[in-house]
Amino acid sequence: MEQLREAAVLTAPGEAYVRERMTRRRLPLGARGRDVVENFADAEDDGGYNTGRRRTGLRLTFPGGMPQSLWGRLAAASAFLAILAIAWVAAGIVHRMVLHDDRFVLASGSSILTQGNHHLSRSQLLEVFGGDIERNILRVSLNERKAELEQIPWVKHATVMRLLPDHISILVEERKPVAFARRVGHMELVDSGGVLLKMEGKTAEDLNYSLPVVTGISQDDPLSVRAARMNIFHDFTRDLDISGEGISAKLSEIDLSDPEDVKALIPDRGADVLVHFGDSDFLDRFRKYEAHLAEWRAQYPKLSSVDMRYERQVVLEMQPGTAVPPRGDTQMVGEQASLPASKMPTAKAALSIRPHLVAKSPLPSRPARRLSKAGQPSQTPPLAVKKAGHP
Repeated sequence: MEQLREAAVLTAPGEAYVRERMTRRRLPLGARGRDVVENFADAEDDGGYNTGRRRTGLRLTFPGGMPQSLWGRLAAASAFLAILAIAWVAAGIVHRMVLHDDRFVLASGSSILTQGNHHLSRSQLLEVFGGDIERNILRVSLNERKAELEQIPWVKHATVMRLLPDHISILVEERKPVAFARRVGHMELVDSGGVLLKMEGKTAEDLNYSLPVVTGISQDDPLSVRAARMNIFHDFTRDLDISGEGISAKLSEIDLSDPEDVKALIPDRGADVLVHFGDSDFLDRFRKYEAHLAEWRAQYPKLSSVDMRYERQVVLEMQPGTAVPPRGDTQMVGEQASLPASKMPTAKAALSIRPHLVAKSPLPSRPARRLSKAGQPSQTPPLAVKKAGHP
């Protein structure tokens, strides 16, 4: 029994604990609530446990608080609307004052600043703003002037800004020409998108360009057609220049009129040879042409055209009226010489021999031409080109 009484004494709550519990029970409800909130805050700061409650966002309070009555809220809304109306009226008054203030007027063309124009003259850009002189700067539609500037072929992109109080700034990005487009009676520049650019009375020497001449680009064709042909030009020159030797610079003229057969005039011994490259493997076919040109020239001094489109056969064409005696290693088709597989510059000897080619009606003659930095085109006698049919 003694042991039981000692155990009971040890497990009984102490007097201090009882007094604390009684004191907590006598606390007012508000005090107990604050105590609980403080305990929760302390526990959350200490990371002891997670209450599972989401914190509220930022609360905006007004001095004195929002009116609670209906009439008070209506009065507050009316005051807010009155402030907005006063600000609106003030802005309108300032706007009218600015529209009639001479300090915001484009006095002359000198108030329009231009940047980025190299081929276009300043006067060509100012023509778009001719009706805006002596007009208030706020009455000038920047979007309309931007659209009008981008209608000029040389302008790829334009930016128009107001510089208060009385200036307008124009920044243009001009198109970059990649070739000369030979048209009937004159030359024009053309960019990678097929847009034809007039040289504005300038010569190639004035522009200081060294670009190949392309044919097959006509103003009568839709822009989509011209853009597709310039994509072929881009692929052709990129393939030739992939080795870093600048092979495309050796070409004097590129014919893009047939998308399935890119033709190029390549200077050789003071004359030009018309080479058919087809629509693929441009660099490989140029290597074969370059490797065997000396041999072909030795056999056929009047060589005018070389067709490299076929895997195991090449077609050589002489100048018109040239008598070429048949040789043991060639087969003549009209005025063309077709080399057999044993003489073809190809790395695939296992390919089968193509059937013989049949000459078709000649195409119109065209002079070789390439404009250099000096602006002097090179001329050679017209070439009579015969187009060989596909096997």
